[in-house]
Amino acid sequence: MEANVVILGADNVGKSALAVRFLTRRFIGEYGDIESVSNHNVTVAGRQVAFNIWDSPFAEGRLNDDRGREKQIQWADGFVLVYSICDRASFNIVRQQIQFIKSMKGYPGTDRAPIVIVGNKRDLCHRRTVSSEEGRLLALATHCEFYEISTAETYHGVLVVFHGLVDRIKESQILTIRKPAGIKSIVRSVSSVFTRRRMDSL
Repeated sequence: MEANVVILGADNVGKSALAVRFLTRRFIGEYGDIESVSNHNVTVAGRQVAFNIWDSPFAEGRLNDDRGREKQIQWADGFVLVYSICDRASFNIVRQQIQFIKSMKGYPGTDRAPIVIVGNKRDLCHRRTVSSEEGRLLALATHCEFYEISTAETYHGVLVVFHGLVDRIKESQILTIRKPAGIKSIVRSVSSVFTRRRMDSL
């Protein structure tokens, strides 16, 4: 299985730290405004998954009209949206990004979207401005997955995020395969009804 993953979020929420922790198990605290696409093979539930991970800086003021961002979103199979529990503005940005992704990808509102919301910096609870409950409620309202972790403290939490995203991507791909068949069956059913009516009128 191949999974194209985009990591999005405001500046200084730990996007690059999250990506590097997943790729190397190491934590690096400081990053510049870098953009990168990395590859990483991981076994998830006994299945080999080839991750392609696109990490890029946040474009302030260009959330909904950046053509590069649109290309990024269309490329992706799944999304990791990161905010800092110490920064309410970053949480609000994630809320906007979910809406933008869903509109760009055409995800139905009731489907479990291949989007994982990550509240990062749990090790800084003394500076918290966004509660865990708010993160869970946002995920519930938008049919996304939610995790609150500390990228700085543990690799395991980061691993759980990406494993959870794989499950979401697989569900989304299955639904995508099934939906065309469902439409065809509806067309066949409607056609058969009209055929019967024409035969009955003869």
